[in-house]
This record gives sequence, structure tokens and C-alpha cells, in this order.
Amino acid sequence: MDRIDAWLILHHTPSVGAVTYRKLLGYFGSPESVLQSSGATLRQCGLLKSQALDFFAQGESAWGAAIEKDLRWLEESTSSVVTLDDERYPALLKEISDPPPLLYVRGDVDRLSFPQLAMVGSRNPDLPGKETAKDFARRLAAAGVTITSGMALGVDTEAHRGALETGSTVAVVGTGLDRVYPARNRELAHQIVEQGAIISEFPLGTEPHPANFPRRNRVISGLSLGTLVVQAAKKSGSLITARLAMEQGREVFAIPGSIHNPLARGNHQLIRQGAKLVETTDDIMEELGGMLHLLKEQLDCEESAPDQEVIEVEEGSPADRLLQQMGYEPILLEQLVSLCGLTAETVSSIIMRLEIQGAVISLPGGRVQRRG
Repeated sequence: MDRIDAWLILHHTPSVGAVTYRKLLGYFGSPESVLQSSGATLRQCGLLKSQALDFFAQGESAWGAAIEKDLRWLEESTSSVVTLDDERYPALLKEISDPPPLLYVRGDVDRLSFPQLAMVGSRNPDLPGKETAKDFARRLAAAGVTITSGMALGVDTEAHRGALETGSTVAVVGTGLDRVYPARNRELAHQIVEQGAIISEFPLGTEPHPANFPRRNRVISGLSLGTLVVQAAKKSGSLITARLAMEQGREVFAIPGSIHNPLARGNHQLIRQGAKLVETTDDIMEELGGMLHLLKEQLDCEESAPDQEVIEVEEGSPADRLLQQMGYEPILLEQLVSLCGLTAETVSSIIMRLEIQGAVISLPGGRVQRRG
């Protein structure tokens, strides 16, 4: 039995969710050891329900068809499965309390380890909400941040579209990857696979059941350094993602709106609960700077840096002017903007890319410093 077969079989086992899967790994050491254990040993471990024990007792007749389907899918050039013990498994996602034991991936697997920001919001935003989602995503992606969302209609769709214009995006879905939901996003899904990745913890063939989406949401926030809520009513499902981000110890950002707009009430509620009020992408990039540095240390980002054009630091160029003014002592971003004569957005964008390349580091208090 191949290693990946064992991971997939255990993943298809009834009543074995993410938490039980991890407990089994802790008890037995590997999926192969679970499957090689006797019925008596499996019962004695106390982690498996009767459905799972019956499933194992039936052997290949229980899982054969599903595994064969998975393996055929994996023959496609854009398809991958990343398991919890795989070095490609996203480090930030592994930190949450219940990380998926494996991820089905279509597209660029390495994209999952790039710095990500989750963007979520209403499925029925107004026109300003749509424009804001697309504009923020476009600007952040241009600065080297991968935008992560759920490929739902509304804010999710606009965030993916904006990111694709200038950079990359990751879509986390609540179905099997042989499904596109909603169906009208089929062309968008194709573009995401070309420039980023679509991922799911759900087996092929899984339909869009309502219970799947809160589970999907924890992955969206778990992959990301922070979550931005663009526009959300007071009972919006996107508030679940924000709550999960808070529980995971990640940053939560919210864009304020009119007190008369019901689509802004969820955002205002988040701000009252401690989310950072943001008006521009600079507000987000200032917060992400220090976290990007920490993530880079954890993930060895020099090996998995975004596939984007390297800034040419030629004499007299904007990047050169910025580095010269920065020197090797900590300096506030606001001071750099004033000294360089560049816009705050341009300075933040250059800093973000130089930091990803390892040329500068971000420090607490909105300060940055050139590396020696």
C-alpha cells in the first residue's frame, strides 16, 4: 500500500474527522499503522466509532472505488494532495487546533505557503462593496500578498478577480474539487487554477452541504495572516470567519460603512469587538509587515518566495531612493513617505516586496529597517 493511499483511506473513513484523524496519528504514528492494526487493537484505542470499525473490517471493498477515483484525479497535471506530514503543508494552517489531515489542491501547491490575507464579506454586497473588495484585493496582490477567499458570490468573487489582475489568489471551497460551486464561477475557477490554487479538505464528489462551509471558513482564516471583512450584515456568514480568525490568534480587519447601511453593521460590530478599522490598504500592510517577517522565518520564504518580478534597485530608482533614506536604523513608514517624495501606497508596496526578498525587515510600531 502506498503512503498516499493510506492517508486517503483514513480520510474516507466514516466518522473520522480532522480531530479524530490527528488523535489516531498520535496513537498509531501513521495512517499505514492504523490500517495494519488488528480489529482488537483498533477497538482498544477507544478513538473509533462502530461505523469506522465496520469500514476497516470490510477492507478494500469499502474504500476501493473512492481511492481509485482519487488516484485517477491525481493523474491530472494540476491536481495534488498535500498531507499533514508533507513539507508543503501550510505552516500557518498546521497551527490551528483542527487542521485538515489532507488537502486536495488544484493549481500551484507552493502558493499555499506564500503570505496570505483572507478577504470575506456579503454574498450580496452593494456596488461600493464590490468595488472596494476588488480594489483592495488588486492593490494588496500587487504588493505581493496572496488573497484568500471562498469563491462564493459577492465579495469573495470580487476579491479573487481583483487579485488575479495583479497577482495571485487561493480559493478554499466547501465541495469536492470535481465540483464548481457556484456553477457561474466556473471561468473564475479556471483562472484561479492558472494563477493560484483552489483547495478543499472534502473528498471528490462532495456536494455543497451547508455544514461544510463553517469548516471551510476555518481553513480560510487558518491559512492567512489576517482576515479582512469588506462588507457584512449583522448575521453574515463572513462573521464566522472573522470569529475563527480571532480564536486562531490572527489579525481581523474591518472596513467601516454608513451607519444607515445594514451591510455595514457586521463590520461595526467587529470593530467594537477589537477588529482594526481600515480605510486603505496601507492600514493593512502596516500591520502585516512584522507578521510577514515572522512567517518568512518559519517558512524559509527564500525557498518559497512569490513568483513575481524582482525589484531592480538601480541608482535613482524609487526602491533605491527608499533604501538610501532608510539607512540601517529603524525608521517610521510615515517618515519614509515624506523623505522619498513617494505616495504612501508606493512606499508600502516597495517595502512589502523588499521584505519578501529579505532586503528589509518590519518592526513593531510601524517601523522598518534595512538589512545589513
